[in-house]
Amino acid sequence: MLIKLPRSSECKASEITPEGIYLSRRALVGGSLAGLALGALPRGASAAEASRYADVQAGSAPGWFTDKLPDTRWQAVTADAEAITPYKDATHYNNFYEFGPDKGDPAANGDSLQTEPWSIVVDGEVAKPGCYALEDFVKPYQLEERIYRLRCVEAWSMVIPWLGFPLAQILKQVQPTSKARFVRFETLKDPEHMPGQRSGFALIDWPYREGLRLDEAMHPLAILAVGMYGRELPNQNGAPLRLVVPWKYGFKSIKSIVRISLVAEQPGTTWEGLAPDEYGFYANVNPTVDHPRWSQARERRLPSGLFSPNVRQTQMFNGYADEVASLYAGLDLRKNY
Repeated sequence: MLIKLPRSSECKASEITPEGIYLSRRALVGGSLAGLALGALPRGASAAEASRYADVQAGSAPGWFTDKLPDTRWQAVTADAEAITPYKDATHYNNFYEFGPDKGDPAANGDSLQTEPWSIVVDGEVAKPGCYALEDFVKPYQLEERIYRLRCVEAWSMVIPWLGFPLAQILKQVQPTSKARFVRFETLKDPEHMPGQRSGFALIDWPYREGLRLDEAMHPLAILAVGMYGRELPNQNGAPLRLVVPWKYGFKSIKSIVRISLVAEQPGTTWEGLAPDEYGFYANVNPTVDHPRWSQARERRLPSGLFSPNVRQTQMFNGYADEVASLYAGLDLRKNY
């Protein structure tokens, strides 16, 4: 049985794993990804690359983030010729119920979130559990720009340039035991700075929880993101650390992570617990499996308006079938939705 440790925001300096033990660089698993354009730009290209996003609002990035930008692999993964969603849409139309139920609530209320200092607990079925200061947690890894499609279960979608690194690199570092079969994630619980956690919205039992099978978590497309649009993550988009799993509906990509636990049994997740007939554990983008209240065959790509609708057909696995379909060989995807 997994013994629950204090939440990561409570860990003491004496508990933080020494940097010398934790540092270990690893290359991206598996080389190039079929069907995706891979590449790297020269050292020092960060300013030029960030300037591609003309409408991006200036942030106040922590030192560890700005120190890593010069070594970033820009456009490491692209989304073919699809247009990137404007920054304002990506940051002002999203779900982050910790800040409120409306699409504009995260941007309106997110400034209250305190992201420094931040720490992450890694525990459960691992040989090297620990409580890590965020700057030490990310320091070993080169940032990559991954331009991914994002498909919400509500049938709207975006294309977002994330900055992050493969989740597999962290998991390999902490050395899962032979009992580890799933990865459980947990969001910060902080009602003082997250007003949605005080509202009792949707009867959510905070903190927000999500999970993946271990092989899903180890897939090269699954990343931990610390930035987007050439800058650090805005609070409303999951600062300072969020998961991005592009072949699944957006609610699987948990935000503001404070705990990563490797476990033997399939973990309970927030939306599956609230409405299991609507939000399954797998939540793979699947146009042939409708939500009980709407079709999933089509999606509305933002920006989209009443007189200029941007509606398109939804792709199986959100367009990443060539890369991830083998994970579900033999699995009934209508039953295991």
